[in-house]
Amino acid sequence: MYVAKDGLPVEPLHLDIPFRNDPRAEMARRLPKFVQPFLTWLTAKPAPGEAPAPRKPVLFVVEALSLVLGGVALSMAAQLWLGAHDPLFWALLGLGLLATTSGLGVFQVVIFHHCSHGTVFSTRERNRAVGRLISALLLFKHFDAYQREHMLHHNANKLFTDDDEFTDFVVGICDLTTKLDRRGLWLRLATLLVSPVWHARFLVKRLRGSLRSPERLHNLVGVGFLLSVAAIGLATHTLGLIAVAWLLPLTVLLQVATVFRILCEHRLPPAEVIAARGPNLVCQATAGVFAGATPPQEGLAKGRALLAWTGWWAEMLTWQMFVRLFVLVGDAPCHDFHHRRPGKRWTDYAHNRQADLDAGSPGFPLNYVDSWGLLRAIDQNFQAMERAPADLLS
Repeated sequence: MYVAKDGLPVEPLHLDIPFRNDPRAEMARRLPKFVQPFLTWLTAKPAPGEAPAPRKPVLFVVEALSLVLGGVALSMAAQLWLGAHDPLFWALLGLGLLATTSGLGVFQVVIFHHCSHGTVFSTRERNRAVGRLISALLLFKHFDAYQREHMLHHNANKLFTDDDEFTDFVVGICDLTTKLDRRGLWLRLATLLVSPVWHARFLVKRLRGSLRSPERLHNLVGVGFLLSVAAIGLATHTLGLIAVAWLLPLTVLLQVATVFRILCEHRLPPAEVIAARGPNLVCQATAGVFAGATPPQEGLAKGRALLAWTGWWAEMLTWQMFVRLFVLVGDAPCHDFHHRRPGKRWTDYAHNRQADLDAGSPGFPLNYVDSWGLLRAIDQNFQAMERAPADLLS
């Protein structure tokens, strides 16, 4: 028996109504064609009629390595050659940290994750070997344990139960429960993101999951890598620089990005949908989350139009770009497509999800839900948690 927070009947918040003001068509109609490839990447939403753009999985590996190595190099260069008094120092360091965190996110969300589905490399053995190496070097849960848990996460009978990795993260690690109202959820989120204690607890859980696995060789590889990084820092007198360029993104920054990503990838359906399980739950438990904003309205006077477009581009190239690189990396914007169509089609996630949406998502009782804006998507999830019975996730 579920109990409402205030003891009164609660009308569940249904989130199966698509976002009706889709900016992608406006962007395609009103902007030059040469910017469309960039907009498709940024928003993860192709223009109407845009041709598919399949990629080989190995290109995501190259992307992740390039971002990590390039980001570390940029952060180290900023610290070695520029002083903190130089404005360029903060710009280069910020870009370096963003690139490194983004690359780590691609390793986590794309490569490690899809290796667990066996869809990055051609053989099961290679997917497993790469997944194990990533989990050892980047302090992710041992690959075999993650794979077992993740397969349960894809089971509609396990979603939002104690066996679900999403529930374990949101409730067990973040302590975000349905006992809290929307304001309380935002306050707790803001508090934990800046809490050294919370980050330390999260890191300890990662260390245990990675370096205390049942596989001794795996643990030795992880410990050996950490010790090697420390030894290089001590030998070159750059341990502090390495801590900023590598350990900060690996720990605090990646953990912040992970929280935001998990909170927007899934959302809490009404209690009766969870109880019924089945395809309806799969449809309502996820949504597409896209970085982007609606272009300025038409018919503005020339001066106002110029100002409006300048503001729009400024938002797209700063905040929305940051969201795409820091949180919504890889195919994360289309995580709902992955839950409906897990398999090898993930490499062209944007076009394949849009094609499935346009076709009405055959085989499922509800079509896709689009949310534009990271914070809006998280707020939708918090609204759903606020409206849910207090003991649904507690």
